[in-house]
Amino acid sequence: MKLRRLSTRQSGFDGKLAALTRYEAAQDTKISGVVRAIVAAVRRRGDAAVLEYARRFDRVKVAAVATLEVPRTQWRAALNSLPEKDAASLVQAAARIRRFHQRQLSRSWKYTEADGTQLGQIVTPLERVGLYVPGGKAAYPSSVLMSAIPAKVAGVAEVVMVSPQPNPLVLAAADIAGVDRVIGIGGAQAVAALAYGTRSVPRVDKIVGPGNAYVAEAKRQVFGQVGIDMIAGPSEILIISDGSTPADWVAMDLFAQAEHDELAQAILLSPRRAYLDQVEAAMRRLIREMPRRKIIETSLAGRGALIETRGLLEACEIANRIAPEHLELAVAKPQALLPKLRHAGAIFLGRWSSEAIGDYCAGPNHVLPTSASARFSSPLGVYDFQKRSSLIKVSRPGARRLGRLASDLAHAEGLYAHARSADMRVEKRR
Repeated sequence: MKLRRLSTRQSGFDGKLAALTRYEAAQDTKISGVVRAIVAAVRRRGDAAVLEYARRFDRVKVAAVATLEVPRTQWRAALNSLPEKDAASLVQAAARIRRFHQRQLSRSWKYTEADGTQLGQIVTPLERVGLYVPGGKAAYPSSVLMSAIPAKVAGVAEVVMVSPQPNPLVLAAADIAGVDRVIGIGGAQAVAALAYGTRSVPRVDKIVGPGNAYVAEAKRQVFGQVGIDMIAGPSEILIISDGSTPADWVAMDLFAQAEHDELAQAILLSPRRAYLDQVEAAMRRLIREMPRRKIIETSLAGRGALIETRGLLEACEIANRIAPEHLELAVAKPQALLPKLRHAGAIFLGRWSSEAIGDYCAGPNHVLPTSASARFSSPLGVYDFQKRSSLIKVSRPGARRLGRLASDLAHAEGLYAHARSADMRVEKRR
């Protein structure tokens, strides 16, 4: 197993770090072209195109798209068919996720000024949301919970899930999370159908959820017709450790992220060289036990690193530069470092807070910004399924006072109809 060792004291460290953490989701022109054709076909021919692509790519043998909708009775049957332990775990995780997201609810508000003018904001949910879920062996019921639950907490009236041949775990999660419809289609054609609507697939206001390169490109192309959550890159973890957390724990936390796929990134920062040696030894020993060993080794060789820093404060500075999806503070006093950190999708405080718990059942959302987008983006949440409208009710005295102000500013901008509109409410009525 190849493990990259770096030190901030090395000449050229900044360049090496930049090269290691850079991920450019460059558009593949071939994928872009294929997706553009699929989106155009679905927009033009609706169900007929969706059915054609479902037969070709999902290998389903049906006569109509409508027959691909999975009846609710099948979801409940899927839940009832699960081993009791699995069903209970999904229910418990859903309850924790729901409790957390209920605290994110934004509410409408308004206030009245001295002259009687009322100003405020009204918060309303999106009406219909599309949830994309990969099918078959790649299906993750935890992603269903993390996407559907905040949507329903926000008050979304209808959550439409699309997934090619969804497995029982995914259907059970849909039932628990409160999904309204499940349609067994996938790929770029499913994204296009949700964006534009067909006879069998309703048009939605926003599309969320992970997918392959074709799904991600489809989301990129339909953005503007509908909202999307994000164009996600490979998963990432950055661990800052003072050496107080067992080396085996940190090694496994790095593996847990690396096993996602070959492009995932796992990095450890520590000022203690001896501790980095211990973690490396643990990784070499534990890798033999990993069923996904090949994926982990490829990920670590390509984008992983153990980095020696001059201290914990420098480690925090590097973390801010990387802006990781997941940031573990495996230190004795994590709260002391928290004020130094500005950019991260989720921050895990202390040795007991493994990223794996966050992935499944801690409560906060595991759909997080990647590829340094934590500099300007946030985790998926209830706020992604709500929108805000401003409220303005100007009183007669307010119209006179504010009208003069608006008129002056409109004249300064050369927008004379604006000025006149404001002036009319200032002038005395005859």
